Amino acid sequence: MKNQYFGDINDYRKYGLLRVLHLVGFGSLLVAWMLTPDGGGQDGGFRSYLWEPERWRRYDPELYDGLVTLLSSATAPAVSLIEKSNLLPNTRYYSELVPDRLEDRDTWRRGLLEAARDVDWVFLDPDNGIEVPSKPVGRRGSSKYVTWEEIQWLFNAGCSLLIYQHFRREPREAFAQQLVSELGRRTGAPVTQAFRTPHVLFLLAAQDWHAPRFDQAVSKLSERWKGQIEVIRLTNTPL
Repeated sequence: MKNQYFGDINDYRKYGLLRVLHLVGFGSLLVAWMLTPDGGGQDGGFRSYLWEPERWRRYDPELYDGLVTLLSSATAPAVSLIEKSNLLPNTRYYSELVPDRLEDRDTWRRGLLEAARDVDWVFLDPDNGIEVPSKPVGRRGSSKYVTWEEIQWLFNAGCSLLIYQHFRREPREAFAQQLVSELGRRTGAPVTQAFRTPHVLFLLAAQDWHAPRFDQAVSKLSERWKGQIEVIRLTNTPL
């Protein structure tokens, strides 16, 4: 996650999904932003939805109005804006910048595990998603990925997980199937699934006690976010 992208259309959908999972009883949440420094890319080109309330407000009016207010009063976009709001109830945040250097990443990881103590679920928000072979920890750009080791440690600590994941240049459902299968194999989670938006995936690895709430989440998403956030129906999954 980069501060410069706060409040864009992908964020609106992202926070909408987190709010639905909270609404159906997922419990206390840690948002691990996995922040990296802002770059020179476009930082506001995907915020035009904020000026189209007749089209976008209906999905989550409270969230929409809140984002409009936060961004209109801010000198620059930043995740700290939502941290100080009440838009994500029962939530704590881990906002340390993710380093590339191996030794520094170890320190960052220990901080993450400490921050996740006593929460019910963790949202991991890396720039790109789950690690790829070309960017092992310690290499430049590895900060844009969450590692399988970090995912496993958090799940073994008793947290359900939701992970932000960019699509790659391959068929989307096959890509989602592959990652969901790998997520299940790596964590042993009884429930693994994928939520799809027009641009990104959200991968879920749920502990036993969250499994009964999944169908409620799907129903609520269909009610609130139809056409914007959908469950990918995958083969060989527990649901």
